[in-house]
Amino acid sequence: SSGINAEYGVHCFFFRRSLVSSQNTTLPSSLSFITCNHPPLSSFLSSPLSIVIRSIVNILVIIYHYISFSTQIVFLTKQNKTTQTMSSPADSVPAGPSSLQSPDGDSSKPQSKPNYILKYTLKGHKKAISSVKFSPDGRWLASASADKSIKVWNALDGRYELTLEGHSQGISDISWSSDSKYICSASDDKYIKIWDISSGEMLKTLKGHTNYVFCVNFNPQSNKIVSGSFDETVRIWDVKTGKCAKMLPAHSDPVSAVDFNRDGTLIVSASYDGLCRIWDSNTGLCLKTLIEDDNPRVSFVKFSPNGKFILSGTQDNTLRLWSYSTGKCLKTYTGHKNEKYCLFSTFSVTNGKWIVSGSEDNCIYIWNLQTKEIVQRLEGHTDVVLTVACHPTENIIASGALEKDQTVKIWKHQEPIMTE
Repeated sequence: SSGINAEYGVHCFFFRRSLVSSQNTTLPSSLSFITCNHPPLSSFLSSPLSIVIRSIVNILVIIYHYISFSTQIVFLTKQNKTTQTMSSPADSVPAGPSSLQSPDGDSSKPQSKPNYILKYTLKGHKKAISSVKFSPDGRWLASASADKSIKVWNALDGRYELTLEGHSQGISDISWSSDSKYICSASDDKYIKIWDISSGEMLKTLKGHTNYVFCVNFNPQSNKIVSGSFDETVRIWDVKTGKCAKMLPAHSDPVSAVDFNRDGTLIVSASYDGLCRIWDSNTGLCLKTLIEDDNPRVSFVKFSPNGKFILSGTQDNTLRLWSYSTGKCLKTYTGHKNEKYCLFSTFSVTNGKWIVSGSEDNCIYIWNLQTKEIVQRLEGHTDVVLTVACHPTENIIASGALEKDQTVKIWKHQEPIMTE
């Protein structure tokens, strides 16, 4: 049966959960020296030549560690200066007002509450909306659907622009290239397709997954694509050749979400096995695993725009904000409903610092990132709000809902209500 169907809707998994392996894979953190008691080797080790060679090696090791330590200090100094503001996921997009310091920091200025109102309802899809994404340049809004199509709309006034068709089954996710010229799409037909927006032409079909492709994302340089599938793997694709560069046996259940960090060096993946894993995008090595004690199913995951934090959604009605560096959960956001579907959530940084998520009670929830308070709930959809997205520069939210609704809605922020 299809991963997107009328009975259960989009992004809903009904399958047997595999047991998570109790074996932990560890990476070697350092090299070990091995001694040898072989007589000829022992005599050589005590010779003057050996002493000279070992002295030279020791000097080289000291020089190497000194250079490495100095490089780390320079890197950390630059990082402290550049990550005090929260920029867009793509380096090419200006950071603007999107500052995000440590979630544990307190702002001395009172933050105005958001005041989003419904501006446009976009109709045209014939089945559930599975994903909405704004283009990095802010001009376009793309929506994907279980009706096998992608539609592109004007992001500011909701005007319809074009439809992309070519998949043989429903589409679960889409992603924009950083130059806003291309879209990649993930489908139940097991394929990923790359589309040219200016011409509407389908440029490439990426083949390799052996089950439904559920999630997809371009890296910031837009020369790689990462995808996750019901086949429990994460794949990294070369955009130019359309070939699979790496296949990661990432999880023990279907992969629900994948995302690159701001410079494309890291990938985070989430799965129904209850794990979030961070990978080196070049080597494919697993660097870190995030897991909650009660191991709830993870339905969504996303790097913060500055790459220092990770937002995850789990089917215990909870969003969690993690520190990448420590691997610890810093904050939790509750009040919405998420027990059945893989709901999108995101960061809003154009007018304050908010967390935005869909919900199974047909609403959109907005939390204050620092205080975890629900600051607004948007009502208007008539079915589960599966997907949300925030405009890169304007105070605009887009949302999409399931089968009984079939609409994309655009919400715009009006004059804020100041808090005391």
